[in-house]
Amino acid sequence: MSVDLFHTAAECGCAAKVPAHLLSNVLCNIELPGSPNLIVGPETLDDAGVYQISDELCLVQTVDFFPPVARDPYTYGQIAAANSLSDVYAMGGTPVSALAVVCLPSEMLESETIEEITRGAIDKLTEAGAVLLGGHSILDPLLKYGLAVTGTIRPDRILDNTGATPGDLLILTKPLGTGVTIMAVKGGMADENQENEANQSMSTLNKDAAQIALEYGATACTDVTGFGLLGHAFQMAKASEVAMEIWFDCVPRLSGVLEYAGMGLLSAATYANRKYVGENVIFDDDIELAEQDLLFDPQTSGGLLIALPQEKAQAAIEAAENKLTTPCKIVGQITDAMKTPKMAVRKSSP
Repeated sequence: MSVDLFHTAAECGCAAKVPAHLLSNVLCNIELPGSPNLIVGPETLDDAGVYQISDELCLVQTVDFFPPVARDPYTYGQIAAANSLSDVYAMGGTPVSALAVVCLPSEMLESETIEEITRGAIDKLTEAGAVLLGGHSILDPLLKYGLAVTGTIRPDRILDNTGATPGDLLILTKPLGTGVTIMAVKGGMADENQENEANQSMSTLNKDAAQIALEYGATACTDVTGFGLLGHAFQMAKASEVAMEIWFDCVPRLSGVLEYAGMGLLSAATYANRKYVGENVIFDDDIELAEQDLLFDPQTSGGLLIALPQEKAQAAIEAAENKLTTPCKIVGQITDAMKTPKMAVRKSSP
């Protein structure tokens, strides 16, 4: 492909999201319409909205789009679709249909770029068992692509971020480090294996991970994307009214990412995520700055962070080893709700 899509983007992937500390204030002074059928709304900053349409069925709805996160259009389309679908999986839902959201520079109108992006997205939708209904496109100086996804779920199968309970263990189903790896690829510093590893992780659906969460009785779930592991973990802790520990040495990581973080290959979103979590996290003295930064690194199409009862966590890990193509690890635990701050990062597990 003649065009390197990284040359068209100022910020890549989910690093382009509006900072969480600003986004959380958007709806503060606006009275939202309510409905007894609204099961999950914006109040808990969950991954998708859930609206009940019958005693047996709810709709799960979400939208996500971002600038290029890979060099070639087909891979970008795969990752954008996997990322958009992930919010439905994080709620325990089944994706059904999608609408494309396209912002296209005028110089690309005559190229095959948007066709290849769409081809990649459709391949992931097909893998998910969902269909593309259409979409909307506008001319824009910067390329952006994503999907508005509708899914379905039974009311008694909803996974949200409000049910984590002290004693639960936390499982992460993909490695961290896509943000710093993308920065390294864009800067010509990452090797081909590292680039491929990140692309493979980002384009992997969270479909099987969601099934494991449901099968083993997850109490809470969220996907890890633009606000980093600690940003999304903080939202879960706050919504569930609990505290939590993260064990750094247990967190799966892409190759080379600590080195890149140590070199300062960090997006502005990393610092915004640190500001968002603020004093709600405390780090043990042996957690180095690069390790802290990696926990704030904005992830694109990251894994699921799942809270599970302690007695079921190991069985879930064993199931993941058989079903998932990405590393899945126990990375922390839910602790007493009265602890302050909300999160603590330890070097290793107790």
